[in-house]
Amino acid sequence: MSMPLPIGQAARLGAYVVGKHLRGVKRYPLVLMLEPLLRCNLACKGCGKIDYPDEILNQRLSYEQCMEAIDECGAPAVSIAGGEPLLHRDMPKIVQGYIAKKKFVILCTNALLLKKKIDDYKPSPFFTWSIHLDGDQVMHDKAVCQDGVFEVARDAILLAKSKGFRTQINCTVFDGADPVRLAAFFDEMKAIGLDGITISPGYAYERAPDQQHFLNREKTRQLFRDVFKQGKGGKSWTFTNSPLFLDFLAGNQTYECTPWSMPLRTVFGWQKPCYLLGEGYAKTFKEMMEETDWDDYGVGKYEKCADCMVHCGFEGTATADSIRHPLKVMKAFMKGVRTDGPMAPDIDLSKQRPARETFSTHVERELAAIRQSNPAARKHIAGSK
Repeated sequence: MSMPLPIGQAARLGAYVVGKHLRGVKRYPLVLMLEPLLRCNLACKGCGKIDYPDEILNQRLSYEQCMEAIDECGAPAVSIAGGEPLLHRDMPKIVQGYIAKKKFVILCTNALLLKKKIDDYKPSPFFTWSIHLDGDQVMHDKAVCQDGVFEVARDAILLAKSKGFRTQINCTVFDGADPVRLAAFFDEMKAIGLDGITISPGYAYERAPDQQHFLNREKTRQLFRDVFKQGKGGKSWTFTNSPLFLDFLAGNQTYECTPWSMPLRTVFGWQKPCYLLGEGYAKTFKEMMEETDWDDYGVGKYEKCADCMVHCGFEGTATADSIRHPLKVMKAFMKGVRTDGPMAPDIDLSKQRPARETFSTHVERELAAIRQSNPAARKHIAGSK
C-alpha cells in the first residue's frame, strides 16, 4: 500500500482539505464526478447508466458546461466517466481545459477506443488514465458481457505507459469474487507497471440488468478482509484509495457517508443526493448543496443506502478522518489493513425509511424538454410509434 498519488498532487489535495478543515467548512467537494454523456460502447450487466432512450443517450455536456461545473463546485480534481467519455468529440479539449485550470483529471475509460484516441492527449502531472478492469480475463469479460475486452484494456495500459502517461485501473468487486484470483490479478497489474488501483464494491443501481450479484455489507467486509489478507494487509499493491477507506472496507472503521464530497454533474443537471443515487436534479451546484436534505440519506437512514460502501460515498469520510486523526492513518499506512479480529460495529438499519421509486421522473422531464426544443426529435418520435 505505497503512496497512491504523486507527492505534488497529494500535497495540493492535502492543503485543500486542511484549509477547509481549519475554516470549519462542514461540506465541501473533493472530486467532481462528471458524466458528459451516458452513451457507451459496452452494455455491462451491473451498469445503471446506459438504459435510457436514444434521445437521452444522444445528449452531451458542452465544453463550456464542463468548465462551468468545475468553477461552480471548486473541487481540486475531476473524474470523467459516463457512459464512455472517449465517445465525446470534445473530450481532448475538455481535459486540456481542466489541466489549464490546474485541476487533477482522471479520465475513466473501458479502453476500447484508447489506441485510436490516445494521441489526442499529452502526458501531464495533472492527468491520469483510469481503465476499467474488474478482474482477470474471465472475470472482466464476464462483467462487461463481451469477450476480448480484457486483452484490449491490458494492451491499452501498456500503450499508455509506453507513452509516459500515469495509468491506473478502477476495479469494481461483485458478489462471488474469489479473493485468491483477485489477488493474483492485482499481482499481474503490479507486474506490468500500473500506477495504482481504485477498488470499490459495486452499487446496486436500480436500472442495472443484473440485480443478483451486488454485495451486502457483511459480505463486503469479509470479502475485502480475505482479499487484503492475500497481500500483506493490502501492502503488496498500490491503491489509489486512502488507507482508512481500505480499512473501512475490511470492517475496521464505522463510517457514515459524505455524499457531497464527490458530487455528480450529468446531462440532467447536478444529481441529488449523490453519484450513485438519483432522486432529483438541481440546476446549480449551490442549489444541490443547499436544497438537498442530507439527513434523509445514508446508511441507517434510507433503504437504498443500506448496502453501500462505495468509494464515492465514503472516501470523503475517510479523508476527513485522516485529517482529524493523523496517527490513525499513519498506522493504517504503515501496517496495512487488519484482516482478523473483531470488526467495528456497523450502523443500525432498523430505523431506515423505505425506498422510493423515483428514477423515471427526471427521464420523462428531460425527454419533454428535448422534444419541445427539437422539432426533428418530435418528428422522429412520432414516426417511430
